[in-house]
Amino acid sequence: MAEKTVLVVDDEPKITEIVRSYLEKSGYRAVCASNGRDALELFDRFRPALIVLDLMLPGLSGEEVCREIRRRSRVPILMLTAKSGEENMLEGLGIGADDYMTKPFSPRVLVAKVGAILRRVSSEALPLSSVIAFHDGDLVIDTARHEVCKGGRHVALTPNEYNILLAMASYPTRVFTRDELIASALGESFDGYDRVIDTHIKNIRQKIEDDTKNPKYILTVHGVGYSFGGR
Repeated sequence: MAEKTVLVVDDEPKITEIVRSYLEKSGYRAVCASNGRDALELFDRFRPALIVLDLMLPGLSGEEVCREIRRRSRVPILMLTAKSGEENMLEGLGIGADDYMTKPFSPRVLVAKVGAILRRVSSEALPLSSVIAFHDGDLVIDTARHEVCKGGRHVALTPNEYNILLAMASYPTRVFTRDELIASALGESFDGYDRVIDTHIKNIRQKIEDDTKNPKYILTVHGVGYSFGGR
């Protein structure tokens, strides 16, 4: 199996060297950057499978780097932060990070998180068929026919509702902001308020949830956006 490249971005040389060493011992190729601009250059050059990103960087901040990468790619981003508060975590997830670790951290745990994220992304990116089923067939999405069934019955979704549901179901547990759902499902040319996503989410829930007040598929992540809870 070809080694996967991980981009490590941190302005502390000791941290990047330790993380690089642990990643390489685990079979990954590690490339490192100490600032945001170098990070974007290395991202374009190497197209890494995952990015370990410190938020507190000199010059171009980690938040700005994360936003810029999210405009170009869905590459997984593991955020590093010295701030352990809930609001800081929500902010990081809200700008597009997939997971986070607070400093100080265990390099072994970091490598384990990297492996877990990459395994999840790999399984999501390579579906075995055009039919995706959740909760033992309770919800079925047929991507070839653009059809959705709930409890064995066809669900009449609008094109936008279908695109939103498919975007979320393709990345289970990933937290989507409203802007990301607009870009993924409605297109970059969409010109309107981001709150239109809330209306689409409400309509989807009414069609696929048994209890809209306690949904199991379309979950609200307060302060960030929405995630898909199917399994």
